[in-house]
Amino acid sequence: MRDLPPHDLDQSTTDHRRTLAWWLLAVAAMVAVMVSLGGLTRLTGSGLSMAQWNPHHILPPLTHQEWQEAFDQYRQTPEYRLVNAGMDLAGYQGIFWLEYIHRLWGRLIGLAFALPLAWFAWRRMIPPGWGWPLLGLLALGGAQGGLGWLMVASGLVDRPEVSHFRLAAHLLLALVILAALVVGARLLWGGGIRRHDLAFKVGIGVGILALSTMAWGALVAGLDAGRIHNTFPLMSGAWWPAEARAPLANMVESPAAVQYVHRVLALTTWACLSLLAAWAWLSQGPRALVLAGAWAWGQAGLGIATLLYGAPLGLAALHQGGAVVLLALLCWGLASLRR
Repeated sequence: MRDLPPHDLDQSTTDHRRTLAWWLLAVAAMVAVMVSLGGLTRLTGSGLSMAQWNPHHILPPLTHQEWQEAFDQYRQTPEYRLVNAGMDLAGYQGIFWLEYIHRLWGRLIGLAFALPLAWFAWRRMIPPGWGWPLLGLLALGGAQGGLGWLMVASGLVDRPEVSHFRLAAHLLLALVILAALVVGARLLWGGGIRRHDLAFKVGIGVGILALSTMAWGALVAGLDAGRIHNTFPLMSGAWWPAEARAPLANMVESPAAVQYVHRVLALTTWACLSLLAAWAWLSQGPRALVLAGAWAWGQAGLGIATLLYGAPLGLAALHQGGAVVLLALLCWGLASLRR
């Protein structure tokens, strides 16, 4: 690189960091879309339509014979035998495409991360100390693909549904990746307000609480627990569902108990986010934390509406998407508190 005056060098470094920040935000947006697609595949019953994992295959079935082979594989699954027995090829094609798009989008995310990363490394645009974290994110993306298949595989053996534990793990890893992308982008962007160590530590606690709420939300989804006790604030007239009076293990296995824990965590998260947003507003803190607090009210309303109406497709999808937006706002705000 040609010699540049110190000022130009500083400007060049800033420009490189901003470029990387925009790249990470673009990938984060793709991950957010991926999470929404994953929720839709589950809600529409499309998630088990592809009975094999072929990461090297990009194209869908193109000929009648290829379609028939894919359909024959699906007909060997518990979902076909126990849920969709008698489905014809046209019906199979109707549930195939959303899962195909979901998997294809995941591969596009991998390319959108790996190829620019190689380019930035070749151009020596990656700031010192950022190389290994970015490679770690790439590895996490690969692990997410493997975990996704393990989740799907759990629904191809004995029962026509995936393990709700693997579903929660798959969602949590996606949210961790999203959080890392947003935080990385904010730190690369630079600038911001003065440092608030105490608020940062409190905010980390709220972030963990929010992730816990989302994890139990995934358990609710995996157990179809949103379609029982469709009343609020009581659960069919009681603060604690009668059928959930059981050992602590039922907090992750009993649909009624899982819904109860999700309710408690969600209301606690809503209250903590509201307080954090009030602090940010009064102390001239990050505006993203104010927005996160405001968004928490809408997210709580969506959650209650989803429950009261028995988790219909539209509301359930909006509620899951709202959680992704909430997490992104919270992570951007927390990263603003640290330089």
